[in-house]
Amino acid sequence: MMYTFTALKIIVAFVGLLALYYIHSKLSEKVVNNFQVSEPWVAANELVLLTGGSGGIGRQIMEDLSYNGVRVVILDVKQPPFELPKNVTFYQTDITSSTSLSETATFIRKEHGDPTIIINNAGVFHHGSILEKSEKDLRQTFDVNTVSHFLIMKEFLPDLISKNRGHVVTIASIASFVAVGEMVDYCCSKASALAFHEGLRQELKFWYNAPNVRTSIVHPNWVMTPLIKGFTQHQGEFGQKLMTPQVVSDAVLEHIFKRQSGQIVLPKHLGLAGSIRGFPIWLQEPIRSFLSNIVRRVSYVRSTDKRVTL
Repeated sequence: MMYTFTALKIIVAFVGLLALYYIHSKLSEKVVNNFQVSEPWVAANELVLLTGGSGGIGRQIMEDLSYNGVRVVILDVKQPPFELPKNVTFYQTDITSSTSLSETATFIRKEHGDPTIIINNAGVFHHGSILEKSEKDLRQTFDVNTVSHFLIMKEFLPDLISKNRGHVVTIASIASFVAVGEMVDYCCSKASALAFHEGLRQELKFWYNAPNVRTSIVHPNWVMTPLIKGFTQHQGEFGQKLMTPQVVSDAVLEHIFKRQSGQIVLPKHLGLAGSIRGFPIWLQEPIRSFLSNIVRRVSYVRSTDKRVTL
């Protein structure tokens, strides 16, 4: 009898936790979407502006959007090393230059119209400690990973605001929440991307009265792309599970097709990563130390392996 009563309490507690999680999820969804109901998705009405679409996560997003009948414009400094689908156009553009962006924007509007969805995906990463990083690499990291978001918004956001319609997607990182040795500039730039996303939402609501412009941010953990080649070449020391770009693309497309704002942490079991800053220091520091030691081990092996090219 006592066993049955204990089991019942466990079941009730579990159901209660599920109910709380459901309420939490739905309330968060309503709040970030400003309690607005989105219009139905029609692929033919959309034009996606995607930065960094010539490889990695960006390429997968481009291919999936194209497959679903969405027109895509890629902005990248590198030519795609593959044939583009018919509904995808590439413009070689320096997204860290307002002049380059302005010139490209003129072509885009003339040939395709105004973008309705903007995906800030382009990103760079340079290995090295704070003292080892060159000024050139530091500036490139922040210019591409953070400053470009502002420049692109200055060029394309006014049209979204005037129509009170559209979507801005920011590809950030788990690094938005935790700083790791030898990745300090990258972590800073991704924390900045999170602040950009949060601030953009506030300005859309209160400064520009455009609550129907959706904003989403994605925080992937390690993804199998050329960006982390220096780590994956030494998987023995690295030892971290890798996601495919497909996982990230699926999450992005789900929010775009649902016209839904949100914050997405991948993989999903790391959903509490955003809470790390609220942990007591004695819990935060072991997390940072664990990740930093992984990077340090890989860095040591990489420095002694003359075969590695980055």
